[in-house]
Amino acid sequence: MTEKLLNTLVSDNTALADPFGRTISYLRLSVTDRCDLRCAYCMPEKMQFLPRPEILSLEELETVAKAFIKLGVNKIRITGGEPLTRRNIMSLFEGLSNQLGNGSLGELTLTTNATLLSRYAQTLADFGVRRVNVSLDSLDGTTFARISRRAILPVVLSGLQAAKKAGLKVKLNTVALKGENQKEIPSIISWAHDQGFDITLIEVMPLGDVHAERSDQYIPLSDIRDQLEERWTLDPLSYRTGGPSRYVRVRETGGKLGFITPLTNNFCDGCNRVRVTCTGKLFMCLGQNDHADLKTALRSSPDADGLAQCIREAISRKPKGHNFDIDQRIAPAVARHMSVTGG
Repeated sequence: MTEKLLNTLVSDNTALADPFGRTISYLRLSVTDRCDLRCAYCMPEKMQFLPRPEILSLEELETVAKAFIKLGVNKIRITGGEPLTRRNIMSLFEGLSNQLGNGSLGELTLTTNATLLSRYAQTLADFGVRRVNVSLDSLDGTTFARISRRAILPVVLSGLQAAKKAGLKVKLNTVALKGENQKEIPSIISWAHDQGFDITLIEVMPLGDVHAERSDQYIPLSDIRDQLEERWTLDPLSYRTGGPSRYVRVRETGGKLGFITPLTNNFCDGCNRVRVTCTGKLFMCLGQNDHADLKTALRSSPDADGLAQCIREAISRKPKGHNFDIDQRIAPAVARHMSVTGG
């Protein structure tokens, strides 16, 4: 069925556009909800992961990715959970590398926690991946272990060095956590820029029950930025990567620094992204529950039209923005965990 879909899906020159005129050109594709870390802002320590039979096969995930490419998406980010924990995951990168080679896909990237980068960095580069986003919330072993609930910071740092050696451009993602890493953020930025890495700071998002009060974790990035400007000169940049981050150049270090502020100053108006979970649910907005069931369309349609029609119909329902509210103490703004939706 999936091979037939790939062979019959024809290019459609009509761009994917939502009701607000935004062209959808960026897909974040989750390949697993499983992760080898248990970050305190992402999931509870005893996380219940999805049953394996519910997960799309790698062949099906490739079919979904190629369907979006045929509909005009030119950037795909592979996410999780931790995507490199998925067995045989390199076969998906190999399959999509052909889309890079023929020009159908402009960029293939990856979000990872780097625990397995030492093993896969060179293979990723061989398959056309040119840059990776790496989640890193502390350079202090004790703090890292407390946040991630795993004492493996040296493994992560080795993975980052393997990425550098393979020629991958690295961008660090650091979630600002009140009382945990906020005082360390300047030293993380300095270290990242010394390594030649860009870095983006992220406000904690109210996704999923993590058995903790979100407001106890949350610090607005406006506060962090004020502190940084007492130390450095932050020059605004027009640089964009296709995501929600807004960048500055730290004049004293020469490196780029991004800010993702879904709570204090969201950038929903320019959103060009959708997310597909490892179970085939297409979420048009990270902060909303409305979704489309691509798994059913994929497995039941006798031809490519059903999958393409399902995607187009879903995009026609993409909302203007999310409804995140850090003060929702009774329940998180969205019940599903970030690892389920994909980063």
